[in-house]
Amino acid sequence: MLMNIDLLIDARWIVPVEPVGVVLENHAVAIDAGKIVALMPRAAAAEAFTPRVHRRLDRHVLIPGLINLHTHAAMSLLRGLADDLPLREWLENHIWPAEGRHVSAQFVYDGTRLAAAEMLRGGITCFNDMYFYPKAAADAAVAAGIRAAIGIVSFDFPTPYAADPDDYLLKGLAARDALRDEPLISFCLAPHAPYTVGDRNFARVLTLAEQIDAPIHVHIHETAHEIEESIKVHGVRPLARLHRLGLLSPGLIGVHAVHLTGDEIALLAAHGCSLAHCPTSNLKLASGIAPVSELLHAGVNVGLGTDGAASNNRLDLFQEMRLAALLAKGVSGRADVLGAHQALHMATLGGARALGLDAKTGSLLPGKAADLCAVAFDDLALSPCFDPVSHLVYVAGREHVSDVWVDGQARVEQRLLLGIDESELIKLAALWQNKICPRDVT
Repeated sequence: MLMNIDLLIDARWIVPVEPVGVVLENHAVAIDAGKIVALMPRAAAAEAFTPRVHRRLDRHVLIPGLINLHTHAAMSLLRGLADDLPLREWLENHIWPAEGRHVSAQFVYDGTRLAAAEMLRGGITCFNDMYFYPKAAADAAVAAGIRAAIGIVSFDFPTPYAADPDDYLLKGLAARDALRDEPLISFCLAPHAPYTVGDRNFARVLTLAEQIDAPIHVHIHETAHEIEESIKVHGVRPLARLHRLGLLSPGLIGVHAVHLTGDEIALLAAHGCSLAHCPTSNLKLASGIAPVSELLHAGVNVGLGTDGAASNNRLDLFQEMRLAALLAKGVSGRADVLGAHQALHMATLGGARALGLDAKTGSLLPGKAADLCAVAFDDLALSPCFDPVSHLVYVAGREHVSDVWVDGQARVEQRLLLGIDESELIKLAALWQNKICPRDVT
């Protein structure tokens, strides 16, 4: 007897990511109630299931939805505001003043909606956010239908959002309590960085993370200047300070990690930490190039992030996959370092593992959420195709994403966003541009 299901997707190729290196040809994914029911050959699926919707993707590769392991989504409204500047000058003289004047719950809601639309169109089904007003960010993610790990951000200094470290954490926990029943939303503790967070604040963050079983998401070793200042103020490098405070664990997601010694790489590996590699942002801010091949060789789990649109300036994981692979090869002098399958793993399951969501998403296995991305290989620039995974990393771009599903729900269909008014978002962005930097807006 045929089983009734919600959706059956046939594809020319399916790359489940688990098991590693597998490419399934002319297979189908069966989906029901938001979950993957089975992966099997097309003919077998036709004999096993009666789908409510049947999608035939004859010239496509189907992959897990991409996971953006580090971003500041609402900063899409600050895209291009201050470019070609060093990190500290960029932050202290341009970004932080603009945020002080303009960031509000409405700013975060609108900016996150804009970012979510961009990410969904580029095949991203989950993002890990670090920004103010987490409730507004989560509400925007829910409205867009995208999965999100929302950061309970913390600084030592006051902002329009919160008065002191305790206030940041209390407001973040209130957002978590309000959204505990949202299936697409999870939370991280998100102390900004060692240079903006003191020991007492870190200790409180660690206690809360253990109490609510949440990852800790923190910038670390992004610039050489940051490390020099830490040695002056604390007597040790930032990572050693976090180690001393007890923060190194499988729950730690270190962001950037550009400047690491061999001993620090071994320390991260020994404690099971994860890292979010943001190659475009690190290059654009001239921070450097993270030692990704050494980290992977040591066994450190690495995912990919875009950082915010103010420092990238795209929320594009296809770009990050390609750049991460090419940089690793160029820096190491070895063409076989960080191959296409490894880059795809970083953009999917690596991010899911860092967030503690790998039982739910990041690969295409029965029982997991149906978070999927279809990439159309019907463009002359992708012809011929000898290896679909190589094409995904080295040839395809986000413009080739044709369809996206989150939790089994279609969010992009035949390159059109569903349930999101693109023209409204463009107008909103123009309104915010005029508030932030008044001038003629076209």
